[in-house]
Amino acid sequence: MDPASQDINLNSPNKGLGVERSDSLSDVPVEGAVGNSVNPLPPGLTEEEAEELRTELTRVEEEIGTLRQVLSAKEKHAAELKRKLGLSPLNELRQNLTKGWQDVQTSNAYVSASATLDDITRSEAYKKTQETLSQAGQKTSAALSTVGTAISRRLGDMRNSPTFKSFEDKVGNLKYKVVGPKGNGEAVTPTDTTPTQENPPF
Repeated sequence: MDPASQDINLNSPNKGLGVERSDSLSDVPVEGAVGNSVNPLPPGLTEEEAEELRTELTRVEEEIGTLRQVLSAKEKHAAELKRKLGLSPLNELRQNLTKGWQDVQTSNAYVSASATLDDITRSEAYKKTQETLSQAGQKTSAALSTVGTAISRRLGDMRNSPTFKSFEDKVGNLKYKVVGPKGNGEAVTPTDTTPTQENPPF
């Protein structure tokens, strides 16, 4: 291969490939080309019938292209009309959801399910279950109220007990020793500066 036969154009898709000048694009078979020997005719189809089908295919593809252009123009026109009317995609979604929910509510399945639920709520078993649950809730509420009252009474009794009072005094003395007389901005009286003998430090 001589250097003159190499493609030296850097923008060429064949750069760096050893393409011979004798090769030409006309020798390369193109897929779908008319009269191409690579795609032989199906059995039972004559050359005239194949030519008619190719012509029909070309016409249909052109129609598809035209329809795509028309559809694109119509979509642009519809978008412009919506913009002028102030319809945003969010409003459209909201309208679609509302319409969908209305369709669901009027559907046979929804009406049937709704009727079934109405029948269940009117049944004696449902009413008895509801009454039982209501009574159980009332009893539970009363029991919890009683327990709460008993606990608060017990805590009150504990707070007034001598043990708790002694503990409270010890904590107060400890606070006095750690924080000092001016811990919380409290006024200090002369009697507060010295702990009393009734509550000796521990």
